[in-house]
Amino acid sequence: MSNRKYGIIGTGALGGFYGAKLQQAGLEVHFLLRSDYLEVTQSGLVVDSKDGNFVLKQVKAYNDVKKMPQCDVVVVALKTTQNHLLSALLPPIIQPNGVVLVLQNGIGVEEEVARIVPNVEVIGGLCFLCANKVGPGHILHLDYGQILLGAYAANYQAIGITDKMQQIAADLENAGISTELTPDLLLGRWQKLVWNIPYNGLSVILDATTDELMANPHTCKLVEQLMSEVLMGAKSSDRLIPESFIQKMLEHTVKMTPYRTSMKVDYDQGRPLEVEAIFGNSLRKAKLAGVDLPKISCLYHQLKFLDRKSILKDTTDLT
Repeated sequence: MSNRKYGIIGTGALGGFYGAKLQQAGLEVHFLLRSDYLEVTQSGLVVDSKDGNFVLKQVKAYNDVKKMPQCDVVVVALKTTQNHLLSALLPPIIQPNGVVLVLQNGIGVEEEVARIVPNVEVIGGLCFLCANKVGPGHILHLDYGQILLGAYAANYQAIGITDKMQQIAADLENAGISTELTPDLLLGRWQKLVWNIPYNGLSVILDATTDELMANPHTCKLVEQLMSEVLMGAKSSDRLIPESFIQKMLEHTVKMTPYRTSMKVDYDQGRPLEVEAIFGNSLRKAKLAGVDLPKISCLYHQLKFLDRKSILKDTTDLT
């Protein structure tokens, strides 16, 4: 049994699910919570999963990062719209020579973390998980769950498989979480965007679930076109993704349990959208290489409009 101590920053659907699985497997896990703190301290974490339901009745829960112990592995599972908080949250709880595991969408997120805690190993985790938080401390796991891990180095150099990647992968596997390791994190990030860009963006703009997007020939064609542009973006970073990867993603989505994407959930609940991390950073990275991605740019500007409209409505409702 591993004696690594895990800290979860962001106990939503993703952080709550993976943290709960690690604790269920016997690891020591500490959870930072905000709105769910009282419910979780009183009733624990509830996970309804396709792989079997369970409840963690005893949870090491905190509503103040200063009360948390230092951890060997700190898992960042916040939305990227909250990354401005990381400079206050990370330094107090990361052990010297520890690991920050970044489980976030988009591209460029590890660079931010490495600037805040430069003396630890930063690992990116790409989560293929269909899960939603359906109530305070209550997570519904619908499908998938695997994680792809890749080590971060300056400018996203491919540095291979590190010892700490293997150690964390072993902990995740022991917790029943399927894990793969990639020697090239940037390639993995672009591959994840092949799914995230079309489905997150279109689900908000068209008010649709994944099955609805795949059932209509017009939106299905648009999904393919957006995926092709992501491949162009990857190529601008000297990362080649084969055309066959598009068909693989389409087939996975058809087989997937009908799903309301994380961006759609955020939009429906009036929360800020991860537009910059997923769309803006991708467009800027490609632009630096002289490559335009017009369809992705169109999505980006529409989402920025909807995001601002939602923020303004929220502000108006509070006055």
